[in-house]
Amino acid sequence: MKITILGSGTSTGIPMVGCHCQVCDSTDRHDKRTRASILVECGGGRILVDASTDLRNQMLREGIPHIDAVLLTHTHADHIHGIDDLRGFHFIHRRIIPCYGSPETMEQVTRSFSYIFDGLSSEGYSQLMEPRSVEAPFELFGCQVVPVPIEHGSFQATGYRFGTAAYLTDCSAIPESSRALLQDLDLLIIDALRYSPHPNHFNIEGALKVVEELRPRRAVLTHLTHEVRHKDGERLPPGVEFAYDGMVIELP
Repeated sequence: MKITILGSGTSTGIPMVGCHCQVCDSTDRHDKRTRASILVECGGGRILVDASTDLRNQMLREGIPHIDAVLLTHTHADHIHGIDDLRGFHFIHRRIIPCYGSPETMEQVTRSFSYIFDGLSSEGYSQLMEPRSVEAPFELFGCQVVPVPIEHGSFQATGYRFGTAAYLTDCSAIPESSRALLQDLDLLIIDALRYSPHPNHFNIEGALKVVEELRPRRAVLTHLTHEVRHKDGERLPPGVEFAYDGMVIELP
């Protein structure tokens, strides 16, 4: 299994418009962060987790030839507003691909982007995706995918476990029942927004506490703001690092 960090940034992206702080003006490529998303490759399939606002640029940057399935964590703009960019792939392969998410997520996204899921032939739109609501484990391309309910402030989002790897973005708390789904991980990619507290996200201190409790063999902190310089990762505990755009992680 191969996981690519397509985007490691928060909802504003980094650099943030109008800002000239040391991170936004940094010349370190690791400090250039598009909106959070990953690509999981397993069994010959390419699974996109979240259609970020920067999806088109991410696909071009990484040279992605096609997407075979999409998983959505929740419906905040920075995680779904790139969904229209998937039309480019459809123009080439003409396949309707499955899109998975919680029942609440799928109800909202199919309403907001009805032309993506239903098609509007009279207006020249073809159906791009088939909506599939999931609450229990399922299989994609030979890989077991486990939805993991997480709290995003007062909002519920969904993390996903792929074999021995888990992706928890936009997360401020993990219910005890979900922690049972996150044992014996080789890799945990987790929301760690910034140093200062935030009501809807783990900050770095909070994410490190989760890492200490779950004890994955490797942890990657993502969804980062301009409070965080990539070089600050030198001060993180052993086995923990900051994500960056284009980061590739390979697992058995």
